[in-house]
Amino acid sequence: MRITRPAPRTQPETIIALIDVVFFLLVFFMLIGRMDATAPFDVTPPTATTGADMPAGGITLSVGADGVLALDGVELSQQDAQGKVLARISNNPETRVRINAHRDAILRDILPLIARFEAMGAREVVLVVTPLGPIR
Repeated sequence: MRITRPAPRTQPETIIALIDVVFFLLVFFMLIGRMDATAPFDVTPPTATTGADMPAGGITLSVGADGVLALDGVELSQQDAQGKVLARISNNPETRVRINAHRDAILRDILPLIARFEAMGAREVVLVVTPLGPIR
């Protein structure tokens, strides 16, 4: 009686080694790559000054949570406030404009004001902020 052995099967290629290589490549490129777009030039973000005294003089424009404007403590419509600011800037081009906005005021309402005052010729537009923690 003759016993025949079945022909040896060839081992299938293991895919586990390939998965390990792909995983290591993925981790490698995640570590060395940058995920954000970079500017083609050097950008230095602005520095906020907290704890310093507010500069004296100028105009103070208050913006309420609902977008109501007050110029130097007097509530005005947006057109009247801009007209009065323009008149004061025209009289003195060195006028500083401080914007004191409520923390719930919408930023898209404040940024156009800053741009308008700068276009009117204001020397400096200061946005008043409150620090998150105690001043050290």
